[in-house]
Amino acid sequence: MARLADYFVLVAFGPGPRAGSGEGHGQILQRFPEKDWEDNPFPQGIELFCQPSGWQLCPERNPPTFFIAVLTDINSERHYCACLTFWEPVEPSQAPACSGEEEEEAGERPSPSALVPPTQLFAPKTLVLVSRLDHAEVFRNSLGLIYTIHVEGLSVSLENVIGNLLTCTIPITGGSQRTISLGAGDRQVIQTPLTDSLPVSCCSVALLFRQLGITNVLALFCAALTEHKILFLSRSYQRLTDACRGLLALLFPLRYSFTYVPILPAQLLEVLSTPTPFIIGVNSLFQAETQELLDVIIADLDGGTVTVPECVHIPPLPEPLHSQTHSALCMVLDPELELADLAFPPPSTSTSSLKMQDKELRAVFLRLFAQLLQGYRWCLHIVRIHPEPVIRFHKAAFLGQRGLVEDDFLLKVLEGMAFAGFVSERGVPYRTTDLFDELVANEVKRMRADENQPHRVLRHVKELAEQLYKNENPYPAVTMHKVQKPGESSHLRRAPPRPFPRLDESTVQWIIDQATAKLQGAPPAVRAEKKATVPSGPPMAAIVERNGAVHANSARRLEVVRNCISYVFEGKMLEAKKLLPAVLRALKGRAARRCLTRELHLHVQQNRAVLDHQQFDFVVRMMNCCLQDCTALDEHGIAAALLPLVTAFCRKLSPGVTQFAYSCVQEHVVWSTPQFWEAMFYGDVQTHIRALYLEPAEEDDGPSAKGEAGPTEPGAPGKEEEEEEEEEEERSALDVASEQRRLWPTLSRDKQQELVQKEESTVFSQAIHYANRMSYLLLPLDSSKSRLLRERAGLGDLESVSNSLVTNSMAGSVAESYDTESGFEDAETSDVAGTVVRFINRFVDKVCTESGVTSDHLKGLHVMVPDIVQMHIETLEAVHRESKRLPPIQKPKLLRPSLLPGEECVLDGLRVYLLPDGREEGSGGSVGGPALLPAEGAVFLTTYRVIFTGMPTDPLVGEQVVVRSFPVASLTKEKRINIQDQYLQDGLQLRSCTFQLLKMAFDEEVGSESAEVFRKHLHKLRYPPDIKGTFAFTAGSIYTAGRQPRTAKEKSPSLRTLSRNLVKNAKKTIGRQYVTRKKYNPPSWEQRGHPVPPEDQEDEISVSEELEPSTLTPASALKPSDRLTMNSLVERACCRDYQRLGLGTLSSSLSRAKSEPFRVTPVNRMYAICRSYPGLLIVPQSIQDNTLQRISRCYRQNRFPVVCWRSSRSKAVLLRSGGLHGKGVVGLFKAQNAPSPGQSQADSSSLEQEKYLQAVVSSMPRHADAASGRNTLSGFSSAHMASHGKWGSIRAGGRSSASSLAVDVGSRLAGKDLLGPPQPNGAPSEPGFLRPQRAALYIIGDKAQLKGVRPDPLQQWELVPIEVFEVRQVKASFKKLLKACVPGCPAEEPNSYLRSLEESEWLSQIHKLLQVSVLVVELLDSGSSVLVSLEDGWDITTQVVSLVQLLSDPYYRTLEGFRLLVEKEWLSFGHRFTHRGAHTLAGQSSGFAPIFLQFLDCVHQVHSQFPMEFEFSQFYLKFLSYHHVSHRFRTFLLDSDYERIELGLLYEEKGERKGQQACKSVWEYVERLSKKTPVFYNYMYAPEDTEVLRPYSNVSNLKVWDFYTRETLAEGPPYDWELVQGPPEPVEEERPDGGAPQSRRRVVWPCYDSRLRAQPDAISRLLEELQRLETELGRPSERWKDTWDRVKAAAQRSEARQDGRSTPSSLLMSSVSHHRRSLGVYLQEGPVGSTLSLSLDSDQSSSSTPSSGRQAARRSTSTLYSQFQTAESENRSYEGTLYKKGAFMKPWKARWFVLDKTKHQLRYYDHQVDTEYKGVIDLAEVESVTPGTPTMGAPKTVDEKAFFDVKTTRRVYNFCAQDVHLAQQWVDRLQSCLSDA
Repeated sequence: MARLADYFVLVAFGPGPRAGSGEGHGQILQRFPEKDWEDNPFPQGIELFCQPSGWQLCPERNPPTFFIAVLTDINSERHYCACLTFWEPVEPSQAPACSGEEEEEAGERPSPSALVPPTQLFAPKTLVLVSRLDHAEVFRNSLGLIYTIHVEGLSVSLENVIGNLLTCTIPITGGSQRTISLGAGDRQVIQTPLTDSLPVSCCSVALLFRQLGITNVLALFCAALTEHKILFLSRSYQRLTDACRGLLALLFPLRYSFTYVPILPAQLLEVLSTPTPFIIGVNSLFQAETQELLDVIIADLDGGTVTVPECVHIPPLPEPLHSQTHSALCMVLDPELELADLAFPPPSTSTSSLKMQDKELRAVFLRLFAQLLQGYRWCLHIVRIHPEPVIRFHKAAFLGQRGLVEDDFLLKVLEGMAFAGFVSERGVPYRTTDLFDELVANEVKRMRADENQPHRVLRHVKELAEQLYKNENPYPAVTMHKVQKPGESSHLRRAPPRPFPRLDESTVQWIIDQATAKLQGAPPAVRAEKKATVPSGPPMAAIVERNGAVHANSARRLEVVRNCISYVFEGKMLEAKKLLPAVLRALKGRAARRCLTRELHLHVQQNRAVLDHQQFDFVVRMMNCCLQDCTALDEHGIAAALLPLVTAFCRKLSPGVTQFAYSCVQEHVVWSTPQFWEAMFYGDVQTHIRALYLEPAEEDDGPSAKGEAGPTEPGAPGKEEEEEEEEEEERSALDVASEQRRLWPTLSRDKQQELVQKEESTVFSQAIHYANRMSYLLLPLDSSKSRLLRERAGLGDLESVSNSLVTNSMAGSVAESYDTESGFEDAETSDVAGTVVRFINRFVDKVCTESGVTSDHLKGLHVMVPDIVQMHIETLEAVHRESKRLPPIQKPKLLRPSLLPGEECVLDGLRVYLLPDGREEGSGGSVGGPALLPAEGAVFLTTYRVIFTGMPTDPLVGEQVVVRSFPVASLTKEKRINIQDQYLQDGLQLRSCTFQLLKMAFDEEVGSESAEVFRKHLHKLRYPPDIKGTFAFTAGSIYTAGRQPRTAKEKSPSLRTLSRNLVKNAKKTIGRQYVTRKKYNPPSWEQRGHPVPPEDQEDEISVSEELEPSTLTPASALKPSDRLTMNSLVERACCRDYQRLGLGTLSSSLSRAKSEPFRVTPVNRMYAICRSYPGLLIVPQSIQDNTLQRISRCYRQNRFPVVCWRSSRSKAVLLRSGGLHGKGVVGLFKAQNAPSPGQSQADSSSLEQEKYLQAVVSSMPRHADAASGRNTLSGFSSAHMASHGKWGSIRAGGRSSASSLAVDVGSRLAGKDLLGPPQPNGAPSEPGFLRPQRAALYIIGDKAQLKGVRPDPLQQWELVPIEVFEVRQVKASFKKLLKACVPGCPAEEPNSYLRSLEESEWLSQIHKLLQVSVLVVELLDSGSSVLVSLEDGWDITTQVVSLVQLLSDPYYRTLEGFRLLVEKEWLSFGHRFTHRGAHTLAGQSSGFAPIFLQFLDCVHQVHSQFPMEFEFSQFYLKFLSYHHVSHRFRTFLLDSDYERIELGLLYEEKGERKGQQACKSVWEYVERLSKKTPVFYNYMYAPEDTEVLRPYSNVSNLKVWDFYTRETLAEGPPYDWELVQGPPEPVEEERPDGGAPQSRRRVVWPCYDSRLRAQPDAISRLLEELQRLETELGRPSERWKDTWDRVKAAAQRSEARQDGRSTPSSLLMSSVSHHRRSLGVYLQEGPVGSTLSLSLDSDQSSSSTPSSGRQAARRSTSTLYSQFQTAESENRSYEGTLYKKGAFMKPWKARWFVLDKTKHQLRYYDHQVDTEYKGVIDLAEVESVTPGTPTMGAPKTVDEKAFFDVKTTRRVYNFCAQDVHLAQQWVDRLQSCLSDA
């Protein structure tokens, strides 16, 4: 029984300090009883809560108000203060001044007039009832009755009524009904709830939903559960109370334990800034004060809104619970919703009453909690039963079994205070149960079955609601209240009643005393609590793994795990090894890990299992695999199940030394997580305490002091499901505890003490056992390695922790620890032992305090821990020493890479792991496919490459070899990286400009010294001291570290010495050789074959021997030695091209060729004028050699303008030069050189320069006499100039203003109008885009440099100033491009690749280059010459000039022409390959600048747009891109011809035969390779004659070159052909066992296989097939090019035959001919029907192509191959195929034999088309030709008579012809040759 009300209080208005303000404070006039009850002291601060908005006088009388405020005392007891407030008049004169008593007295005097004066004020007065029970209606009625008696003046004593009210007692719970009367003729019925654990809500929950709506209430519900601050606002105080009560009712069965103030008075508003969570209600009047609260969720009940601040994140309910709850709430609140769409809705169902709806809403939340917490009792650990139960909740196991480890909501709920209270209150095994206990135990299965059936859900909700309703209203029929109420508007009566009277304290006190005495005499009415064992419900259902299908553990996988373990223990190691990869893969799944722990438990006897070394390794590997996926909390109990095993499995290292498995599985974060150890400890304690009560007979043999785990340990914590499986018939620990609690009161005191002691010692012995276990797993095997410990999670000072999985360190869990002052800050300096001791001590403190271990025992533990740790360290030292002696574990065999001829291994394989680098394909990213990376293998360093070879670490990928390599010379960046993995050392990241990245982590066996040696060697190879240290020179020589470059006998002679010696050495010099070459390479000279005398090399360029006024040669005439030099120069690419273009003769005499506008000048043959130019240059005919030197001084690097190409159609020429010198530089010349008579040197130079430009203009046929008329662009209106520069600037679009020019031509050129209507895609408009009057010469130059040039007075040339990007910008852009294509680490955002690509600006640089090149092409095409004069003339100038020629001249789009273009413009004209590629130590600081690569990318862009115009394939461009940085060939080394001559490189590349040595020239290599394979050839090649290409250059039209992005991990980069051509793909072959042939289908992985090889195009495939068939037939295979040309010719012939008939086809073709420029495939309509065909030749484009054009096209198709035609055809008397037997032990082979009567030789070749023979038989040595016999290995199908032998003086040759007839012919021919001789 309990008092209905504890106190009655009368509170009145008391004036405040400021007189006349109308504000005051509350004063307690009277309270009953005046003394505090002993069990319930009077709550303080009631006056504030009576008027929460403040005590104020009112100008009018308000109606009485009622609300209930809730106060919480220091013991968390809630006091309900029911407040009824009414207003009484105040005398105006006294109101502001008089005190409380005076006010009352004044009120008692009769009022002078009955009318209320206009200034009349009213003061509030409040009747307060304080109670610990929440009976709102009873309080309202009771206070209403007292007010009614006062107002209506009823003849009832107020003292009696209040006395009765205070003495009224009612039962707290039990569903009883009590009728009470306060003695005023009233009657009230009080019903008590059935159980007090269920909250009473009346209608508050339903009201809350009506005010805020479903979503808002759910948000508040989640916020309250996850401990956020919640503030309710409303103008109604009663609404605030109801809302708060409703929210608390929803939280059941959890109790809200933070600040709870439904009505907060205005004076206490600062409470809102408290840091702790709260639920508070505040009147809307104070809304402004709540505005600056940043972390408070505000619910406005009147407006129906919930405002969540930005900084607050409310975790939502986990799905599907959220959606299920939402739909259930909808069904309750809006039952019409389901029927709203029905065509014939049923008659409307009656909606539930508000009270019933309230219970239905609560029922939905009750179901929600039952689903959230289902199975929670299976995760309770009972740590102590007596004297009081101590219960712990295994949070990790609960989350793991629910599969909600990642769920933010549940995690926060379980960590919250409310749940901690729930566990301590509801975890108790023996107590009274309520609705929730039954629901969570018995209804879970039903709820799961109902999930998708809304009607069944609703039925269940209604059933629960009935029970909740019944709990609140056990007797719903009887609600007969009879309470008097005041009349309507009684408060507005004209004659106010007298004020509320002062009550007689003694009367009230006497009534209270009487009742108290009566109660004391009566026996206490104790209602026996119905205690029972709380049902646990079904164990947690195995929730389906979240990872879904990938790791779905089928029974098959578990079978594999079991088999593997049984093989290990049966010693079948090979079988186990086969299964191991599958097992490791399966162990990703939880079921397999559980299976593993169970299987391993079976092999442990008496806590020990001794294994041999191999078994031990297997078991440890599987354990590590299990543990690596465990989080720190071990939510699946895997680490818990393994813990007893790691101390059981061991191996003998030597007599007396045993190594346990724990020393090999320490590196897991779980072992250093305090929460894991606590859960483990409590689980084991529970097991032992259960055993204590289950087997009283054997309790002495229970846990020993040693603390070894008992045999019950398999039922370890976190494995309750298994415990349940194993012990279904046995009782769980909670059942045992429940039974013990039931018996406890019946036991004697001694027996109770004995049980308490037994339990305490059980806990104590487990604590000792755990101190041992923790030292096992925390002390590293090598205790000197404190590094390990610092990296281990909770032990060190966590700044150095590298493991990102660590979430709660020891330092972070200070809240739970008792020894917080150290926080392990000194872990860096302390020793390992100290760190571990402190960790264990903290653990021991925490668990022993919580589980009630005595303080003596605890002290004893603290003494023992350091000894345990020290003993263990000593044991480990011996183990560590012995384990070092074990043979190392067999790691995968290193795969040695195949090397090129001449490539030497510098460092043998260092074991490394190749890590994923952000390119998704390799790790099975968006493309899918297997995770090839990370791969385990080794890195090799050779003289040429850095190579990684290995296998994927993921065993399921299979044994795919992963290769990634790049040339050492292409390394651009090397940096050390930290690996976030405790097994691996730190690593290296190597980035190369061939777009490869090696991100490697060194294996633990690779010491840091080895890694450092690797770095040093790599650095030496990457940056040799000089160019002779590069691979192109050293290939084949033995590599020695730190080798000096091989020096020649003499120092390199300077050119001056050379020119001095030229004359002397003329007679000694034989043939064509060059002097320095002989000096440099004496050994290789003899092998080069005989030099060909110059007479054989007749040339169209005539070498003039007339005298010339050259200032450079000492004698005026060209000496013989000079002639030889000249001959060599004439052979260079430049001259071959000048000859092709018909540019000039080599002469200074104007009489020689007046008609020729240009001549070839040898003025630079000694490289004296310009070192970076070639020896022979094209200049205007009229310019004398001696003026050239002066002109050269005006240009940077002396690179004066020279002609490099002439248009065959418009005869316009393209010139190139360096930029102009600034004025200051010209001034320097003035100072250095004595001035010539007349003008100063500078003036004469600029005059010479003008003359030179004039000469260029004059040399053009149409401008030679065009001095009259202004050929200029100046005639344009300003409208044309208005728009910004399309061509005007490479970097920005602004105009330049060259001050000396009257009008800025650059911006005129830039004007878009000037270019005609703009084309789509940024292409220039038609060629006629300039006005007819144009300058004869346009000079394209840097803006900054052109200021010094005076314009031609006749305006025959114009300047086009453009802004060019500098080399540093190209470098920066390239770095960003590298990072975009090969990021180095996985990307965070989805589109980071595209964003990085854009930021690199690489494509915009390509766009600018193409844009300028197309401009120049247009100018040339329209007949104006162009001089490109940018920067130093060797970077951007070279790019532009080369692109212009490529676009303008179809010849350069053939293989031969492109080679010529690169040799001429890039090599001869001195692009600085060595400097830009940072080839040597000197260039290291400048870094790599990809100028040539950028050019090749431009070519690739053009190639993509015009695929039919290029004879070479895209692969050719990639090949050059790779090898121009690889240093495999000497072609792209050094900076100019001059340097190459000095080093003796220049003439090796020409026709001297070097035998079978490795190619030194990339062109030679391409040539050789082209004979064997069509890899460089473009089958779509079908050029149109005289086609000038105008590619689109907008960035949107450009493509990212796949050279940057594609890789082939199967074989590494495919550009070293010898390495790539592995064994060909097996064609369907019979299997040796005679089975069916295997399928030809295979998987092609995007980044692994070479797509070109896996899926060759149809033509390559057919050619290969043809070759294979020819070989099978025994015929020597024809060269692929000949076959291809024949096929094309046949196609053309058949076309020609159709020409007459098929007119539609020709029309169609001509109409699509323009479109096909970019597509290359078009429709062809055949004579019969319509077919699609692929055009293989260009000449189908129109039927009227003249035949000469067709032949020309065909000729250009095979230009490259024309040189392969044998030069000795006139000497072939007889030829054919013969089989020849090789030398001793060699097989028979088919060769092509040529009988040469002229040279009296029998030569043989590999193939008919080869030019170099394999061998020669001199017929002079032949003695006889006789019939032969077949020997072993001879061709089978040939007749015996087809064999014959040729006997020479040296040996006998065995031959075999294809048939007898041919054999006879050969014998006859040979005989006749011999007889002729």
